[in-house]
Amino acid sequence: MNLPKTSSPSRLAFSLALVAALALAFIIEGSYRQSVAALNELISERQARASVLDLRKSILAAEVGQRGYLLSGNAEYLDPYTRALGHIREVTKTLNAHYGSDAKAQAALDELSKRVDLRLALIAATIHLKQAGDSDRAAELALTTFGSTQFEEINQLGAALVELGSHSVTESRASIDNALLLGRVGVMLLTALSLLALFIYLRHAAEAGRLRDALQLDITNQRDHLEVVVAQRTATLTGLTQHLLTAREDERHRLARNLHDELGALLTSAKLDAARIKSRLNNSLPEAQERLAHLVTTLNASIALGRSIIEDLRPSTLTNLGLVETLGVLAREFGKSAGVQVHCALTTVKLKPSAELMVYRLVQETLTNIGKYASAKQVWIEMAEQGDQVRVSVRDDGVGF
Repeated sequence: MNLPKTSSPSRLAFSLALVAALALAFIIEGSYRQSVAALNELISERQARASVLDLRKSILAAEVGQRGYLLSGNAEYLDPYTRALGHIREVTKTLNAHYGSDAKAQAALDELSKRVDLRLALIAATIHLKQAGDSDRAAELALTTFGSTQFEEINQLGAALVELGSHSVTESRASIDNALLLGRVGVMLLTALSLLALFIYLRHAAEAGRLRDALQLDITNQRDHLEVVVAQRTATLTGLTQHLLTAREDERHRLARNLHDELGALLTSAKLDAARIKSRLNNSLPEAQERLAHLVTTLNASIALGRSIIEDLRPSTLTNLGLVETLGVLAREFGKSAGVQVHCALTTVKLKPSAELMVYRLVQETLTNIGKYASAKQVWIEMAEQGDQVRVSVRDDGVGF
């Protein structure tokens, strides 16, 4: 059975799943980086707004210290002024670091710095006049509208910086929205791609299952066919074996009959001729009498050997006396010739003549092997019916298998 290749759908599903995983990782990483950058920008802008407010608070703190010193002349009021100057310098550095990359914001920041420096210079001048003992000029300078105008300009420039930062905040929020939108769209697309890969995989799995079932059915059919062929071949071999056994036994029967009829007749005729010659010679020629006696002995041995060969080829006792008696005779002759004690437990059974002959040949071959190789002292032969079968057993106490 030729089956189509099923590896391409698996590769396609795996490729789609791999692409989906990589694309999802890429989109998530890009969205994450974009969102983090936008959030950092928002945080930085919030810090910048806080710095603008701190700048205004620090200028107010410096003015409060200035006015306290001008009114009381107590130098302790200069401590808030001194701390405010240091804080203003730090805030100015922070704002320069934040707005340094934006030309418009940097221009506004430079202008704001100038106004702050002028305001601080005015405050420093009033303090210097107070320290120099010119309190009237210091108070007059502190009450001038020039200082109020500078603070208003500082507020406007700070508001302008915050407004410029508002555009950055808007852009950052838009960037975050785009990142979130990109993530949603990417997840949807990748979900669709994953579902497509799953569909391809399930379709491939179903096709593979169908092919597996078809292959299993084909294997089952082939196995059944092989079983039928094996049964036919076994029946043929069994019939052939039975035919060969039957042919062999028929040939043995024919050979035994020929030996009995022809060779037996010839030896018997020769023995009778020798007896007539012996009776005519009487006691004359002693040497001839001796030769004739030896010839008769030889003829008797030949006749006995012929009978033994005929019995081996086709035991006459099997036909005349039955299987039990035949096996008993075989056991006694084997025990006598091999010097082995044979124990027989044989019961009469019903078998076909061909089956009786088979049992006889099996026992005969077994006893021959025992006599040649086992070096046994005792042998047990058993035959009995077990249900609708016949059990034959030959055991010995010798060595080997």
